[in-house]
Amino acid sequence: MTARVGQPAPEVSVQAYDRRKDGTDAQFSTVNLADYRGKWVCLYFYPLDFTFVCPTEIVSFNDNIGEFEDRDCVLLTASTDSAYSHKGWCDAHKDLAKMKHLMLADTTRKLTEGFGILKEDLGIAYRGTFLIDPQGIVRYASVNDLSVGRNVPEVLRILDALQTDKLCPCNWKKGEGTLN
Repeated sequence: MTARVGQPAPEVSVQAYDRRKDGTDAQFSTVNLADYRGKWVCLYFYPLDFTFVCPTEIVSFNDNIGEFEDRDCVLLTASTDSAYSHKGWCDAHKDLAKMKHLMLADTTRKLTEGFGILKEDLGIAYRGTFLIDPQGIVRYASVNDLSVGRNVPEVLRILDALQTDKLCPCNWKKGEGTLN
């Protein structure tokens, strides 16, 4: 079953790579989205390590991690690469060496399939972005083709709107009035 807006996020356990914030040796762990119940989660998928558009997005999300944390939102990224590939990429890329959020390794493709964003002929993920509420329900989903990067401020704007739990008009921004 594919997770859609209004439905529970898939509960699939995957290995994760954690490039420690203090710059010490990285660690590997097992993660399930259910581990984050009680918090908002922004999960964004990217196609492959060692590519060109992907690091621009990952760096932008990473540069905005404080914005997500201020909103009590855990930031996670995922691809179908292994956790060891994630580590190698972060070790080799000066901007990714500053990673502050987990990189999920969906080598079985169950998480990617669960969100309905697997490009089957290549076995990789489309650029999917999902906001999951504290109860584990998908509240926002956006999928870009492989060649087009995302807009992180727009993801934050959507998160702000969802967290009001009110009706927000087109182009609404945090601090503006909502609809009654």
